[in-house]
Amino acid sequence: MSDDEGQGTAAPYASTSVERLPHPEPHRAIVLVVGVVATVAFVVLRFVVALGGHEPLPADLWWHDVMVATLDEVAIVAAWVPAVVGGTVGVIVIGIVLVAIFVWQRRRWDAVTLASAIIVVVAIGAPMAAVIARVRPQDSLAESVATSFPSGHTAVATTMAVTLGLLLRRWYVWLLGAFWVLYMMWSRTYLHAHWLSDVVAGMLEGVAVATLVWSAVQAYRIRRATPSSRAAA
Repeated sequence: MSDDEGQGTAAPYASTSVERLPHPEPHRAIVLVVGVVATVAFVVLRFVVALGGHEPLPADLWWHDVMVATLDEVAIVAAWVPAVVGGTVGVIVIGIVLVAIFVWQRRRWDAVTLASAIIVVVAIGAPMAAVIARVRPQDSLAESVATSFPSGHTAVATTMAVTLGLLLRRWYVWLLGAFWVLYMMWSRTYLHAHWLSDVVAGMLEGVAVATLVWSAVQAYRIRRATPSSRAAA
């Protein structure tokens, strides 16, 4: 499979030394807008949390009470599945495997996009949580680290799901990705590791990182592959 499969193909130029242009992306502008909107929504939610003194919002308390009231041993085991799979070790292993598959399929730009998105979301997640310093629920069953906003597990899960959806362009990839993100959001709140607004913020962060990184790589590919740009360089 070539590097351009899954990205579309364009007619080759006469000179084989010129990289082929990626297939025109009619939805690139939409993806970029989604990224900007997700970023703005994240900032707004962050300010709402800050205005509340970083205390749980009314919706957080309501959802937390629901999670406490529905605690069940079987459900707790089910909640630990995404917590472990989406943890640090799990993300590293899954990320390396997926990137390696893209490289093996000679889809180097897909590999670069996914690797970059994971690195970015991980690099900004922990420092952001430390700076915001919101305290997680005191009855957490899963985490001992005090800070909780945004949910790192949810941010990484969303980043990987959205990035894979944009790269593979299959409805079932989007469906499985949506299921995984919702499962992760439920898991983090069911284990009392995060408030509802923490996981919503993590989801928004993941959407923003995935769409903006994908858009940046696509823009770079087009600029790099354009004959006039290469000649000017």
